[in-house]
Amino acid sequence: MKIIHTSDWHLGKLLEGNSRLEEQEQFIDEFVQKVEEKDADLIIIAGDIYDSGNPSAKAECLFYNGVKRISNNGRRAILIIAGNHDSPERLEAVIPLAREQGIIILGTPKSVIETGKFGSFNVVDSGEGYIELCINNESAVILTIPYPSEKRLGEILSQESDEEQVQKSYSARIGEIFNELSKKYRKDTINLAVSHLYVAGGETSDSERAIQLGGSYAVQLNDLPKKAQYIALGHLHKNQVFNIDDVPVVYCGSPIKYSKKEKNNKNCIYFIDLKPGEKAAPERIYLTDYKPIEVWKCKSIDEAIDRCRNDGKRNIWVYIEIDCDRIISQQEIKEMKDYRPDIIEIKPNLKGAENENEIYENLTEKSMEEVFRKFYLWRNETEPTQELVELFLSIVDEKEM
Repeated sequence: MKIIHTSDWHLGKLLEGNSRLEEQEQFIDEFVQKVEEKDADLIIIAGDIYDSGNPSAKAECLFYNGVKRISNNGRRAILIIAGNHDSPERLEAVIPLAREQGIIILGTPKSVIETGKFGSFNVVDSGEGYIELCINNESAVILTIPYPSEKRLGEILSQESDEEQVQKSYSARIGEIFNELSKKYRKDTINLAVSHLYVAGGETSDSERAIQLGGSYAVQLNDLPKKAQYIALGHLHKNQVFNIDDVPVVYCGSPIKYSKKEKNNKNCIYFIDLKPGEKAAPERIYLTDYKPIEVWKCKSIDEAIDRCRNDGKRNIWVYIEIDCDRIISQQEIKEMKDYRPDIIEIKPNLKGAENENEIYENLTEKSMEEVFRKFYLWRNETEPTQELVELFLSIVDEKEM
């Protein structure tokens, strides 16, 4: 059976207020192409389809059109589980329409899919936490644990207040669930597991919404199902592979760089061609960096302006850090942004900036506008716009009325 594993699409996610839908559309196009090239039988999407439990209409439209193209009118199986960013109810609302397209959607660890025909394949067995599929005369048993929070599991997993004990209780309970479900595996089936969770020791990013709560929701590697041939995970945005004996435990990562910290990530999907009883050999398939994120470190304001002037045509997101001995004027900021589209941030590293005590000296002798301008300058190392000053003063006036 030919399987492709992806996760963490985060459709609708913004970068500092900037839409990524164009890049996400490019990803869908490339993903469809990769799926066709590999002639995949089964697509696993391991959670965080959307960036919000209440996604925009554009994000939902992109998702629905995308999975329909991937399924090839029901001729290819797609298994989707909810992540911590997804609303289980919202995802599962389209199950009646998705079934004829060969799309299986599971919102919670307790979700159960009806057996029967889905597109061109069959669900021959199903229950809480598992399904058995028959695709092109091959059978696969898949343990399915969408994001397993206590609420979604419907259980209180620990009465302890000690963080370490809470973490042990949570990980042990996930291990018990996987261990019990592993009894569904057989020697004549392809045995997989898919979940959206945090494995202790995984490398995180600043664009992920933490689910480990200081370690409480971390799962130990040894509590994952050791009898699986391949474990497909979602949540972490950097692709990384662990192993339990000979079993690959794989975070494929997000297909797009969603923060400055992720700028050096090698975004990818994974392909596995697997038979019953066979050791999995996952193949990493790299994706195009549709719009790279760059950090420019400039030694002066003039250098920053020159770089924007000379490098304004590439399709990139830019963070600019500038060493300077004075405040960057609004005119200079405007000039940089005129030359260089899609600047996310201009951060001055101001030498000899006033300290906090100096900021608050003789405040009683200054007007509210002067206080705000001085504070904003100290905090942000750049002058506030006149519009921002006027907005602040209007709010202050309302409060004083």
